Amino acid sequence: MRRRRSLLATALVSVTVAALALPAASAPALAAGCSGTNDADVAIGDNTTVESSIAISDCASAPSATATVPVKIVHTYIGDLQVSLVAPDGSAYVLHNRSGGSADNIDQTYTVDLSGETSNGTWKLRVNDNANNDTGRIDTWSLNLGGSNPANDFSVAVSPTSGSVAAGSTASTTVQTQTTAGQAQTVALTATGLPSGATASFSPSSVTTGSNSTLSISTTASISSGTYPITVRAAGTTTRTATYTLTVTGGTGPQIPDIDVAAVKAHLAQFGTIASQNGGNRRSTSAGYRASVTYVKDKLTAAGYSVTEQPCTSGCTSGAGPNVIAEWPGGNANNVYMFGAHLDGVSAGPGINDNGSGSASLLETALVLAQRNPSMLNKVRFGWWTDEEQGLNGSRFYVSQLPAAERSKIKTYHNFDMVGSTNGGYFINNITSTQSTHMKAYWDSLGLQPEENTEGRNRSDDASFTNAGIPASGYAMGASARKTAAQATKWGGTSGAAFDPCYHSSCDTTANISDTHLNRAVDGIAYTLWKSAVGTGTPGADFSVSVSPTSGSVAAGSSVTATVGTATVSGDAQSVTLSASGLPSGATASFSPASVTTGSSSTLTISTTASVAAGTYPVTITAAGSASRTATYSLTVTGGGGGSCTGTNPNDVAIPDAGAAVESNVVISGCSSTPSASSVVTVRIVHPYVGDLTVALIAPDGTSYTLHNRAGGSADNIDRTFTVNVSSETSNGTWKLRVQDLGPSDVGTLDTWGINLAP
Repeated sequence: MRRRRSLLATALVSVTVAALALPAASAPALAAGCSGTNDADVAIGDNTTVESSIAISDCASAPSATATVPVKIVHTYIGDLQVSLVAPDGSAYVLHNRSGGSADNIDQTYTVDLSGETSNGTWKLRVNDNANNDTGRIDTWSLNLGGSNPANDFSVAVSPTSGSVAAGSTASTTVQTQTTAGQAQTVALTATGLPSGATASFSPSSVTTGSNSTLSISTTASISSGTYPITVRAAGTTTRTATYTLTVTGGTGPQIPDIDVAAVKAHLAQFGTIASQNGGNRRSTSAGYRASVTYVKDKLTAAGYSVTEQPCTSGCTSGAGPNVIAEWPGGNANNVYMFGAHLDGVSAGPGINDNGSGSASLLETALVLAQRNPSMLNKVRFGWWTDEEQGLNGSRFYVSQLPAAERSKIKTYHNFDMVGSTNGGYFINNITSTQSTHMKAYWDSLGLQPEENTEGRNRSDDASFTNAGIPASGYAMGASARKTAAQATKWGGTSGAAFDPCYHSSCDTTANISDTHLNRAVDGIAYTLWKSAVGTGTPGADFSVSVSPTSGSVAAGSSVTATVGTATVSGDAQSVTLSASGLPSGATASFSPASVTTGSSSTLTISTTASVAAGTYPVTITAAGSASRTATYSLTVTGGGGGSCTGTNPNDVAIPDAGAAVESNVVISGCSSTPSASSVVTVRIVHPYVGDLTVALIAPDGTSYTLHNRAGGSADNIDRTFTVNVSSETSNGTWKLRVQDLGPSDVGTLDTWGINLAP
């Protein structure tokens, strides 16, 4: 609260004597602009205090240090009078204090320093008669807060403020301007925030304030349906804006979703929990990072993505976990639009803004894409990078492993690093480039006036792609750099303070997130993805699968049942075939019926023998139709006498040419010994050029052990036994053999493989 000034302590700066010309007609007491007059007579009685008011509105500038107050008071003894100007906050400025003795009347213009006041509000002229025998009146008085001449100013409005238009047609509204202070001026009219497929025109495009213009917004049939806030700008000596809300119906363009920021924050909460359960951080070499990988991968796999864990076999910190690469089916595979964020954090804290915010935003956008299942024009690929904090190592490794032909297919890489900063700004990497067009267009539509990300230049994973010749862009809200006064004026927040006060600190928790910044980032990601890669056709047929209950217990030698439910989520219903994997040795699964039409259910029966090993097993239920969707049933077996430290998977797995890694699982259960330092992995792969292949054993906790790394040149097939030191691992769980073909022209098959943890 501001401190009030003493009435008697306020000094008069100067007094200018002037003749005051009375207006021919009464001026209104309510004044728009920075000046006003009240010529209504107010009687001044003996020993009384009276006031006359002027209400100032729409004054865009602060009061001047040389504001003027012309006053005309009719009185027969001005030595009786005290005259004050009272500001809207109650502060009083003495203009006349019982001087002048027996002289008649006050007819003067006073100059007053009002620069500490607010312009708009009710100003008062207060007159005190402090003696007997003489009366008078306030005849007229004026107030000019801008000095001798008020600054020119104007307002702009639209009427109506909203409208609806069918795609392919035109909507119109009237743009109204008004002179609010000083002289009329010419202003130029423009519109921003228009959706792709809409154009705006003004008739006329420039007006003199006080005049109107017609705004016409024309749309094409291919525009996306939706509601868009259009900003109408009038630019003269200053710029004034108004908002017109345009609703488009019947458009054939892609329907861009509004991503729920609460869902993004739910992922952030999970990252926070993962950190707290694993030493307080998610550093690339930690259990917290590997648990983060599992969380992201499980979500994406269940949504129908082709997901690969890519071990960083060179250039990364020793023990760093893998990259996660996810690709959505459909779209032109020669036009890849890639969206990425680093998943690791620093050891100082849980890394929620840096960079849980970018990782969670990407994850939720990917899940919404899967749920919407639109027709795809181009290919979309997501990447969650390891070891960024140690030198951009995960993304650099990914790019280094891409053949030249694959690099050329990536048309743009978009990076998202720290997009929830609590004192954030709005920054775009390479803001003036073609690859930033959609990202900037979305933030421009919100009037955010984004800037180039100078603080983050070459400090995040976009640099790995740029250095490889792949166009890159991205969003960021700022790290340890400090917000300037100009940025605080434009964006709000605290000038002189860091964009993220918890950068690389223990306080980078879920409390260190701005919902507003996070929401504007994730919606901009979705806007960019849909504009880049989503087609305009009818969504493809898709479905979901679930199991109820999600878990069950069975005594060895008995059976347990669950209901497998399916639902059509887009397009037409389809027939899907049901299967189960991940069963322990001695257990079998059957479905009744084995195939269903989506929207129907099937009964899953899992039968066990007396020799099955006691334990808990994640059983994957797969429904295969136009795509494959999965659900997990947790099976607990009690009382079993079995158990083994060996396992084999004889099922063939196709190895695609220069494609994503493939995996084959072996579940070890009931193994009572610790894995040996000389554990044995037997592998048979049929392939005509083994120099293209990498082969790795993946432990249940996600740790990768390389068995074969592109050795052997043009030799055929891998048929050998590898000895691996896995003595630091837990025996029981799902072990995987991961194979990837990294060269062109050859395909093959993972024929069979086995593991013996206690040879």
